[in-house]
Order: sequence, then structure tokens, then C-alpha cells
Amino acid sequence: QVQLVESGGGLVQAGGSLRLSCAASGRTFSTSRMAWFRQAPGKEREFVAAITYDAYDKRYADSVKGRFIVSRDNAKNTVYLQMNKLKPEDTAVYYCAASRTSRRIVGAIEGLSDYDDWGQGTQVTVSS
Repeated sequence: QVQLVESGGGLVQAGGSLRLSCAASGRTFSTSRMAWFRQAPGKEREFVAAITYDAYDKRYADSVKGRFIVSRDNAKNTVYLQMNKLKPEDTAVYYCAASRTSRRIVGAIEGLSDYDDWGQGTQVTVSS
């Protein structure tokens, strides 16, 4: 099992940037595919970005492509989400997630059931 703790959320103006961090504990982080999801008030949790265990491959939701960058540092057991050109519609609670069984990005990996461990979330609010 991987324990995940997100940080870095906050209030930012539209057009600004934030970097989220997700610190992981547990032996399997370096072999886990990791992902970021978000959930806005009244909406379902949705996929944002994913990264393979070795950072070789990444995938993004169309809504954030070109603005967000996912990365990881296995030596620090941490995955990051750099968010640029933020928009009010990016306002949500952002969650980090880990897959215990999958390392790579193959086929559909955007579902909640594709991940086993979740953090508690960090709030991101973008003002217009």
C-alpha cells in the first residue's frame, strides 16, 4: 500500500501558476503508475494527468493539455503537478492516486478504478 499526502494548493488569480506535490510512503512508489484527479463542487472526480513509474510516458486530459505538466522524483518519493495558465474552471480539490499493479500507460487508465491508493486532496481555487 502507498500512503499519499498532497500539498501546494491555494488561491491564485486566473493566468497564474501553482505546483502541487504528492509525497508518497511505501515500498511500491517507484514501481507505481501515478495520477492526478480533480473534483469540482457538484461534479464527479475526473482524470487530469498520469505518469509511468519511470516518467517515460505521460498522459493528460484534453482540458489541461499544454498547460499542466506532471513529473516525478522517485528518489524523493514525490509526484508533482505544475499548473500554468490557470483558469477559474480549474477550481477543484486535486487528488493524487497510485496504481499498485500497473507501471505503464496502456489503453484506458483514466478511471477511478484504475488506481488503488488515494490522498486526501488539496484545494485549488482560481479567481477570475
